[in-house]
Amino acid sequence: MTHPDKTNINTPDIENVNVLDFDAMPSPEDIHASVPLTENAARTVMQGREALRNVLDRKDHRLFVVVGPCSIHDPVAGLDYARRLKKLADEVSDTLLVVMRVYFEKPRTTTGWKGYINDPDMDDSFHVDEGMKKARQFLLDVAEIGLPAGTEALDPISPQFLGDLIAWTAIGARTTESQTHREISSGLSTPVGFKNGTNGDIGIAVNAILSASRPHSFLGINGQGRTAIVRTRGNRYGHLVLRGGDGRPNYDTVSVQMAEQALMTAKLPPNIVVDCSHANSYKKPELQPLVMADVVNQLRFGNQSLLGVMIESNLVAGNQPIPEKLSQLKYGCSVTDACVDWETTEKMLRDAAGFLRDVLPKRKP
Repeated sequence: MTHPDKTNINTPDIENVNVLDFDAMPSPEDIHASVPLTENAARTVMQGREALRNVLDRKDHRLFVVVGPCSIHDPVAGLDYARRLKKLADEVSDTLLVVMRVYFEKPRTTTGWKGYINDPDMDDSFHVDEGMKKARQFLLDVAEIGLPAGTEALDPISPQFLGDLIAWTAIGARTTESQTHREISSGLSTPVGFKNGTNGDIGIAVNAILSASRPHSFLGINGQGRTAIVRTRGNRYGHLVLRGGDGRPNYDTVSVQMAEQALMTAKLPPNIVVDCSHANSYKKPELQPLVMADVVNQLRFGNQSLLGVMIESNLVAGNQPIPEKLSQLKYGCSVTDACVDWETTEKMLRDAAGFLRDVLPKRKP
């Protein structure tokens, strides 16, 4: 007889009620072994991180530029872009530190394609294990070309699989307020840019930078894929990314100065990056060059806090829906946010380098 105060612990529907299945995932060590880091790629990553830290520490006068597709969906077109970008990066390297934007995971407001890792076949088959391996291979190929890569840390698990190939990390507007992402950032090996909230709130990002700069302990996974208590030392290279909010830009001189004051009030270095896309360009890619030009102008007039910019760029301008037949995809065109084309990208970077070549070396250390 069951006691009236006792619960039948054999009830089958008490947990995982809405879970269909648990598919096994290779461990980070397994993925690393299948796509091993090369000496040349490691050198690219390490040198990229060091250069970015030097920019943030005011030891390197260059402006860093995180530029590339909104998201990677076609590795062939992505590497085509990377090879072109490497040539351009070398051309402007005295003035601009170029980092390729390599985003695999896309935060969605409601639904939509979640990115190359989650759904590499773009057909809702969600072969995440294959997506992770392919993403790592793409990052390795980019590093072999000689370009440091920047990405968004959206999934708290992915850094264990890919982190050794990343030079710069962004925390997006939707996740900057997340305690999980602040904790993860405290242990990342890269500088981390925290975007202001989707409503334009800078305070969220300032608090995130402060939080990530301190030690944390939290649940995560280790190299063997086992659940572990992750203990971090804190990341002192957090910085602010202005991306606009509530449909309004915040890259103008007044907004930048207010951001500087907010950082200094929090006793943080006034290190600011401007995202030329998103609300700062009203999600109209053709306006990104105007945002970039404004940032360049602020630098020419003596701004000391603007250290970087972000640009959404691809081989072909605009974007496209994902067709039923993937063979109908337009080569080099985004399937997520609209981008500027390659020709516009070249002009943006060359113009910026030309205007800033004699300006940036005179900035205060």
